[in-house]
Amino acid sequence: MGSIAAMQPGDYAALRIRVEDGIAFVTIDHPPINLLDAALIIELDRLGREVQADSNVRVLVLDSANPEFFIAHADVNLILGLPREPAPAPTELPAFHAMADRFRTMPKVTIAVIEGVARGGGSELALAMDMRFAARGRALLAQPEVALGIIPGGGGTQRLPRLVGRARALEIVLGCKDIDADLAERWGYVNRALADAELRPFVNALARRIASFPSEALAHAKAAVRAAEPDPVPGLLDEAHRFAQTLANEETITRMERFLELGGQTREAELNPDFDVNELARRT
Repeated sequence: MGSIAAMQPGDYAALRIRVEDGIAFVTIDHPPINLLDAALIIELDRLGREVQADSNVRVLVLDSANPEFFIAHADVNLILGLPREPAPAPTELPAFHAMADRFRTMPKVTIAVIEGVARGGGSELALAMDMRFAARGRALLAQPEVALGIIPGGGGTQRLPRLVGRARALEIVLGCKDIDADLAERWGYVNRALADAELRPFVNALARRIASFPSEALAHAKAAVRAAEPDPVPGLLDEAHRFAQTLANEETITRMERFLELGGQTREAELNPDFDVNELARRT
């Protein structure tokens, strides 16, 4: 596998990549709302594998070309197409879990810059990163899956309690409401909430400072901090199994279909300040 810095324009369709001074700056550019569909998941998986293997990269910074959306959420059409038959509990991480968890385990420092909406799978991808920085007044994070009859299926139930505590994690997962940048900072959902003029300069300076340190020391430091945490993999496997069990529920199917019929996954609905997944899903 070659250097990610050697990638040519067009090698990725949904991501823009540049490498400078040991930092891979990766920008999600998947109009209109950076929906986490199969195409984007495949490219994020490839990105993780290539960054992990590239000795020239020490830090990865992930942001969005769309100021309104980091990643809107996972594609509900994709979820509706998943198998509904009962299956045994998985013994290996499913594809999305494995893709996201690679950003946690790779010997590189991973940073998410959230300037717009990051719900569902978008929130879960950010949660898998080592650090998260959010734009004050613009970033919104949420796990609205339970309102559709499913559960966060990409790590949200496992990573949030470690960051914000059990009670706040339950408020996020069961309340299905947006969390703004300031509250996310207070709760530990993100590292910091920063004003627009401060966000990029702060993250870029931090990334460049980290990238100036010896790569072996960075890898060992990250691994040592990871060793202090409970292993999330057993919980991720349980989450995946429980997520799969929700897919055959008739009310779940009805709620997801109604959500799409009434404008879910459109820019207008996703940015509506009165956006409420539960109301859209229940409405007849």
